[in-house]
Amino acid sequence: MKRFNRIFTVAVFIFLYAPILLLVAASFSSGTSLSNFEGFTLSRYSELFSDKNMLGLLLNSLIVALISSVVASVFGTVSCFGIRRLGRRAQKTVMTVTNIPMTNPEIVTGISLALLFVFIGQMLKLKDVMGFWTLLIAHITFNLPYVILSVMPKLNQLDRHVGEAALDLGCTPIKAFFKVTLPEILPGIISGGLMAFTMSLDDFVISYFVYGPAFTTLPVEIYTYTKKPLPPKLYALFTVLFLAILLVMIVMNIVQARDDNRSRRNKNAKGEITLTRI
Repeated sequence: MKRFNRIFTVAVFIFLYAPILLLVAASFSSGTSLSNFEGFTLSRYSELFSDKNMLGLLLNSLIVALISSVVASVFGTVSCFGIRRLGRRAQKTVMTVTNIPMTNPEIVTGISLALLFVFIGQMLKLKDVMGFWTLLIAHITFNLPYVILSVMPKLNQLDRHVGEAALDLGCTPIKAFFKVTLPEILPGIISGGLMAFTMSLDDFVISYFVYGPAFTTLPVEIYTYTKKPLPPKLYALFTVLFLAILLVMIVMNIVQARDDNRSRRNKNAKGEITLTRI
C-alpha cells in the first residue's frame, strides 16, 4: 500500500509539473519545435528583454497587482476589525457573504463589474470609462476576500485583553495597535497580500471585461496570441512569471512557518508560566 501511495504521488507531481518543465526547457531551446531540443540558447530571453512593448505590458500588470494587493490588504485588515466586533451570527453571515466572490465564476464577476462601470460611465457621461481605474477597482474587489480570509484567523487568535493591557500601561490606541496588535496579525496580512498579488498578476477573465485600449495587462495581451503560433520569446516570459510566482509562494510559506513556530513557542511559554504558578 505504501508503495502504491508513493507511485501515485510521483505520478500526480509529474502530471502537475511536466508541462511547466517542458515550457522551461523550450525557453532555452534554439529550435522552434517543443518535441525536439536542438540546442541551448539564451536568445529567447534577450528577445524578451529587448521587446519594449512586452516589458511595458508586464510593467502594467505589476503596477496593477502591486497597488491592488496593497489597497486590498489595508481595506481587508480594517474590515476584519469591523467584522470581529459583530455578534457571532452576524459575523458568520458576513464571512459567508465575503467568501462568495471566491467561489463565484470569474466570468460572472467580470461581466457584472463591466456592466457596473458602463452604467456609472453613462451616468457621468464619460466616453472611455474602461481603463486603468476600472482594472484597479476590479482587482481590489476580487482580492479583498483573500486578504480577509488570511487576516481574520490571526485576529481571532489575538487575545482581546492584550490591547486593553497596553492601554492601561499608558499606550494611546494608535500606539497600542502598532506595538501590540499589528505585530500579531502581520503574518496574516503579508500572506493575504502575497496571495492577492499572485491572483492579480495572472488574472485574465475579469481583466478582459474591464480593461480599456489605453491600459492593457499582460494576460489580456497574451490572449491575442492564442489564435496564432506563439513566439518563442513567450516561453521565456512564461518561465520568468512562473519563477516570480514560485518566489512569492516560497516567501509566503516562510512567513507562515515562522508564525507557526512563534505561536508554538508562545504556547509553550504560557504553559511553563501556568505550571510555575501552580
